[in-house]
Amino acid sequence: MGPFKRYRDIALVILLLAVPFFFLRANIRRPEETSFVDRTLLTLSAPIEYTFSAMARGVSSLIAEYVYLVDVKRDNNRLVYQSARLEAKLSQLSAIEAENRRLRRLLGLRDRVGSETVSALVISKDTTDYFRVARVTLDTAAPGIKPNMPVLSLEGVVGTVRRVAGESVQVQLAVDSGFGVDVVVERTGARGFVRGAGDNNRYLVRVEYVQSSDSIDIGDVLVTSGFGCRFPKGLPVARVTKVIKRDFGIYQSVEAEPVVDFSRLTEVLIVMSGDENCKPSSGER
Repeated sequence: MGPFKRYRDIALVILLLAVPFFFLRANIRRPEETSFVDRTLLTLSAPIEYTFSAMARGVSSLIAEYVYLVDVKRDNNRLVYQSARLEAKLSQLSAIEAENRRLRRLLGLRDRVGSETVSALVISKDTTDYFRVARVTLDTAAPGIKPNMPVLSLEGVVGTVRRVAGESVQVQLAVDSGFGVDVVVERTGARGFVRGAGDNNRYLVRVEYVQSSDSIDIGDVLVTSGFGCRFPKGLPVARVTKVIKRDFGIYQSVEAEPVVDFSRLTEVLIVMSGDENCKPSSGER
């Protein structure tokens, strides 16, 4: 068995080497020179060549598709990163634009007031049990700031300086019962006096001394009249929410809510200049 097995292995090796040679020889010959054996080999090799060629094309296609997907994933990751950066920049630009608009409006308010003012940031807010802001504290204790000086925001009247405490300023809001300011109805010019209601449940002011013959409706805006020596003329104070015309007496019963949202208050102006020799209007303090 030993010599036979050795000869068999040798014959198998020779066959394996010879077959590809004859296949190659048959393939490279010109058609008119091929013999019967060559044509037979070509006929036998055709399905094999087709199968291996198809397999090679499939593998090549898979490799190409994989490389393509890898490139697409890389491009997608790069695009996602670039998109995130652009969105971040857009957000920053939007914030800067909003800040610029706010500063322009603040400068416009300062120009409209026409008096010396000091800008200040709200650094704390005292709230009631009903989450209403009852008092705010500012970060500026500039020389010359005194109690009762007007405090304004972009929306309108915030209140007055309550007291200066060290490096901060406490503000009495327009809804505080100790606040009062002379106003007119922007639509009709009817006179009245806004006084804080001191209601912890809601932001509320009462409008006093509105005569029964005066026209005032829900939604009317009340602005400072300029009387009383403190607040410049024409600043929004409150918006009317309730009107009761009484059958007797000379005045109407009017309620309003302040135009300023105290919960979102972040920056204010303190009006420094004014005529300290003039007397406040009736009830203003």
